[in-house]
Amino acid sequence: MNEIIRNAQSSVAHTSLDPQDWSAFRALAHRMLDETIDGIANVRTRPVWQPIPDGVRAAFKADVPREASDLAEVYREFAEHVAPYATGNVHPGFMGWVHGGGTAVGMLAEMLAAGLNANLGGRDHMPIEVERQIVDWMRRLFAFPESASGIFVTGTSMANLMAVLVARNAALGTLARQYGIGNDGALLTAYTSQAAHGCVSRAMDIAGLGTDALRKIGVDADHRIDVEALRAQIAVDREVGFKPFLVVASAGTVDIGAIDDLKAVAQLCREEGIWFHVDGAFGALAIFSPELAPLLGGIELADSIALDFHKWGQVPYDAGFLLVRDGEQHRQAFAQPAAYLRREARGLAAGAVWPCDLGPDLSRGFRALKTWFTLKTFGTARLGAAIARSCALAKYLEARILAEPRLELLAPVNLNIVCFRYRADDAVNREIVADIQESGIAAPSGTTLDGKFAIRAAIVNHRTDAADVDALVAAVLEFGGRRCGDGVIEVEAPPLAAQ
Repeated sequence: MNEIIRNAQSSVAHTSLDPQDWSAFRALAHRMLDETIDGIANVRTRPVWQPIPDGVRAAFKADVPREASDLAEVYREFAEHVAPYATGNVHPGFMGWVHGGGTAVGMLAEMLAAGLNANLGGRDHMPIEVERQIVDWMRRLFAFPESASGIFVTGTSMANLMAVLVARNAALGTLARQYGIGNDGALLTAYTSQAAHGCVSRAMDIAGLGTDALRKIGVDADHRIDVEALRAQIAVDREVGFKPFLVVASAGTVDIGAIDDLKAVAQLCREEGIWFHVDGAFGALAIFSPELAPLLGGIELADSIALDFHKWGQVPYDAGFLLVRDGEQHRQAFAQPAAYLRREARGLAAGAVWPCDLGPDLSRGFRALKTWFTLKTFGTARLGAAIARSCALAKYLEARILAEPRLELLAPVNLNIVCFRYRADDAVNREIVADIQESGIAAPSGTTLDGKFAIRAAIVNHRTDAADVDALVAAVLEFGGRRCGDGVIEVEAPPLAAQ
């Protein structure tokens, strides 16, 4: 027996991946941290975004690394070839999409979470208690009952999908998870506005209900769902034998940031016995701002709310969240007993409802920690003030547009999103967007409203100020003038990072 043990021991080579020299590793780690902090602190000295050079892109076509490399060399490659060509949403001039700017605090929290390497699928450990505390905070903010449940996910696209699944399960019963949606499921219909995010349609697809089962209702002059048209469509569908089961309202539409009349939609859903879900990807966090929270009136009546802390909450990506009023219905939509997930009365496997009972993931990162650090460090008052300021900057941009004859406002400014254009055709405005992005001055995006291409500025980053708005306007006028021959306004581009 001893010979067997000795042979077994000799066949097990030491394969730890820990550093051989902790002092050298520590020095390099401090350098990485310092340079990352410098990058955030000095973000204005570099372009918002810059195109990836062909040589840099080609370097990432290399074969699988078979042999070890020095960590310092790997970091050098990151610093030279990755960091300079990121999306740019840390920069205050990034206004293209609804991306939060993150914070240095959140970055440190992400580092701490990585050090713990906790799996938040389940079991009895404090990282899960941190997530449960945030769930409790969200319950209170949105006036949900104590029986409500919540869970961190990648983002609102996943949260909306999960809400569709919970609503589907509530409509068909738990046996649908075993036998499929059947004939009754084929009759289910859901409703949202024409301005809703495309992930709602995708959720219907993934849930097995089909995109045709999603009725896209028209909007009013303020781009909010037409509640009377919604009521009429539900009546028509019931009349012909369909089974309306879900309405998805928007708290901050993707194009212009409109908030549906949540009270009216909630009342209609109660009358009709339909699940009321709110896609509040970024707009739901207006609840942090006493000035803006009244715009969300009725959200407290929702059956479920999806939101992203990585947008207006400024938490580093990713940190999506789903809140469900009826925690038991939430659990019934996802919980699945397994011997290896057995709950014990004591020990590490103790505990009641585990996060894996509330979503599709068993392996889950510690997203809650960076959110916990952000909320604890800044508080909802300071975060709410940053949110309100982004809306004030949007109104400032609106005023700049209305005062400039060469620019045209294309939609009302509801929150923090401004859609406008240079007074020229769509082709010119598309080129203006690309010109500005490639200049490194700012990063707007584009969309289409009422058949017109719009330059879209979504002001989300807490670092953005009036000077960044002025730079965007000046750039639009400069590049528009160049394209149309209206004269040129000189705009100084930020220095390009080393290539």
